[in-house]
Amino acid sequence: MNSDRPAIFSFFAGAGFLDLGFEHSGFNVVYVNEIFSPFMTAYRYSRELLKSPLPEYGYHHGEAGDVSKLVEGIQAQGLLELVKDCRKSKNIIGFIGGPPCPDFSIAGKNQGYLGDNGKLSSAYIELICQNLPDFFLFENVKGLWRTKKHRLFFESLKIRLQQVGYIFNERLINALEYGVPQNRERIILIGFHQHFINQNEIKKQLNLDFWQKYITHSQAKIFACPWPQCQSFQADSLLPCPDNIIPELTIEFWFRKNNIQAHPNTQHYFQPRAGMSKFATVGEGDDSKKSFKRLHRWRYSPTACYGNNEVHLHPYKMRRISVAEALAIQSLPGNFVLPELMSLTNMFKSIGNGVPYLLSQGLARTILDFLGIN
Repeated sequence: MNSDRPAIFSFFAGAGFLDLGFEHSGFNVVYVNEIFSPFMTAYRYSRELLKSPLPEYGYHHGEAGDVSKLVEGIQAQGLLELVKDCRKSKNIIGFIGGPPCPDFSIAGKNQGYLGDNGKLSSAYIELICQNLPDFFLFENVKGLWRTKKHRLFFESLKIRLQQVGYIFNERLINALEYGVPQNRERIILIGFHQHFINQNEIKKQLNLDFWQKYITHSQAKIFACPWPQCQSFQADSLLPCPDNIIPELTIEFWFRKNNIQAHPNTQHYFQPRAGMSKFATVGEGDDSKKSFKRLHRWRYSPTACYGNNEVHLHPYKMRRISVAEALAIQSLPGNFVLPELMSLTNMFKSIGNGVPYLLSQGLARTILDFLGIN
């Protein structure tokens, strides 16, 4: 098998968290698709700072980045030609992406496959079926997999993939399992084309063992820990790390690991419009309400979701968390930075939409292991 860096075509790339994990694991991102221009600007900005290579086939946004239009129009032929060109170098080719998911989220629109975002899941699967990459990754919220009416749609997507020769496996993962300090569940579907498997004489099976190698913490162990609960808020207080927990899954560990105070995005946080008195009434670790959840320094964060009035407060500061802190909660490297001129709303939106970096690395390495590439 060709052991060069497998080529990745990335869709719904956002600010590039998923792509970065794949890049740092040994993949070559050659094509980037994102329709929302502020996210694309952030993607390009961060990669420039990190001195990452430019994608060989470029950045595609605007109409060219709308996957539904890619399926329907002239752009689809262009993508086919790019994939064909990429194959000339005998590259292994993969498509990765997480279509926007509020239509399948219980906390979101819940309109399912008929919603504007729901339709993009169908469009992405159709792109896979048209271009037949050697493997693909599909990421979405757990509602697509767990909610009965959405599950039927998910099953129909898998049937379509089977029809064109893919074998696959799915798993409801939690980012905590991969070392991310965040309780974030997502359904992951990974597939390989049968022709590719036969051609390369791959003997491994897509079963439960497929997922296990790069999981660093079992859910049973994580949730059995005596994590600290709620306590009264005290600004700038000191609190030692308790015994018998997993320190590297706590947000304080990550705030220190990423040296938050020195991060370029450390001053980027929302200022309250009506004063800060309300902030003081929320105890450290009290995440019982939909909005104004205060994180606990020695616990993991709830899902990083900063829209729909969901507000996460700093454990021991009289403020909301900063962009730098939110990036740490998504397990991004300390040198990953969002552009200063990006609006706060778009900064937090891009962070909340992103796939946690360590989870991305774990999935990328799982695929490499299956391919037999070290």
